[in-house]
Amino acid sequence: MAQSIPTLFKDGQAYMQTWPMKKELYGLFPECRVIAATRFSIRYMPAMAILVAFAHVMTLGHGALPQALALAAFFISLPMQGLLWLGHRSNQQLPPAMAHWYREIHQKMRQQGCNLQQAKARPRYKELAHLLGTAFKELDKVFTRQWF
Repeated sequence: MAQSIPTLFKDGQAYMQTWPMKKELYGLFPECRVIAATRFSIRYMPAMAILVAFAHVMTLGHGALPQALALAAFFISLPMQGLLWLGHRSNQQLPPAMAHWYREIHQKMRQQGCNLQQAKARPRYKELAHLLGTAFKELDKVFTRQWF
């Protein structure tokens, strides 16, 4: 199922907002590190692109403008790479072992009285993000420590 680039960017931003940034998840999923790096790059890479291009041209002269623009394009592309990765990851189906874990957590949360949508038969990472976010928001630390 190929998706368009704008859809992947949109999905990546939504996934970045949905994924719970909890210390318990840093060792289990790369999402936490990718989201932190993407947020950093969204904030600082545009300024770095301008600074690097300006310094390159000032140091090497106007003849180096093509190289300066290539460097700037590289710095500008870093946040886009993070968003594309997150968008792609959000739509991937969970591996079988993780899908089983998703169903177990979903069942335990239902037993605890959480109001959840029906568990997906073939869950994706975005459904896992919603489930984990709900678990960290609505359940006490004793329950969440049991699973992480």
